[in-house]
Amino acid sequence: MDHRPASVFDAYLDALYLERGLSETTLRAYRVDLVGADAYAQSLDQTIETLSDADINGFIGSLLSAGLKITSIQRKLSALHGFYKYQILHGHRNDDPMARIQRPSTGRSLPKTLSETDISKLLNAPNTETQIGLRDRTMLEVLYASGLRVSELCRLERSNISLEQGVVRILGKGNKERLVPLGEAARAWLERYLKEARPELPDPRGPVIFPGRSGAPMTRQTFWHRLKYIGKLAGIKVELSPHTLRHAFATHLVNNGADLRVVQLLLGHEDLSTTQIYTHVAKERLKRLHIAHHPRA
Repeated sequence: MDHRPASVFDAYLDALYLERGLSETTLRAYRVDLVGADAYAQSLDQTIETLSDADINGFIGSLLSAGLKITSIQRKLSALHGFYKYQILHGHRNDDPMARIQRPSTGRSLPKTLSETDISKLLNAPNTETQIGLRDRTMLEVLYASGLRVSELCRLERSNISLEQGVVRILGKGNKERLVPLGEAARAWLERYLKEARPELPDPRGPVIFPGRSGAPMTRQTFWHRLKYIGKLAGIKVELSPHTLRHAFATHLVNNGADLRVVQLLLGHEDLSTTQIYTHVAKERLKRLHIAHHPRA
């Protein structure tokens, strides 16, 4: 249990909020990671500010022994890396112990995605003769057409969408704005939904396009439950997650020849390296096609 004052981390977390516009959820996760590292430091009769590279290697070992996933450990180390950079910048420390740390690697994994056939099954599964079914179909159409994050989809307001121009304006991570085209199918479903179903849902004149029961934006968790339910209706065998349609959007664009930098802009990725995983997806598809159709494969 951490008994030190919260102010140890407050200045750093405040700086993250101001400089990078991180959400409260992300900041809380950073705080939990830093408090955990500080608790380990206290077990060595130290504080997080004084840990050496050897101490941090010991911390990594303790996390591995506790059975934490590599991705969770990597996130904790990223929090430490940023904290020590802040300490050095403000003259609280002269060296960066993270500079000498060999971080555990998970390798390059491919995101789970859906085939274009599975996407069609998923989109056609909701009963669009009902208000909820029409809402679900519209959310899926918009998500697949635009590659939005689920949190971005759930927060959409009427002012974010221009049906006339067929674009959606998104304020993404770090408060960065981007414009994403909707496509004819998604635009048509949105027009029908706003005319037929939205007036019958909570807070009919409110700004939120996809409200939950209270009229507030639908939560990410609620959408996930709806997605899993619709996936069962459609007979989808791939495990679905809130990111499934976003991955499918990017994968299908790349498979059909889209430039990677265009996909980067549409997804709102700050760094092209984040988008480059989709080149691996495309390569895997080409390998399968080669094996299936080439006489010497």
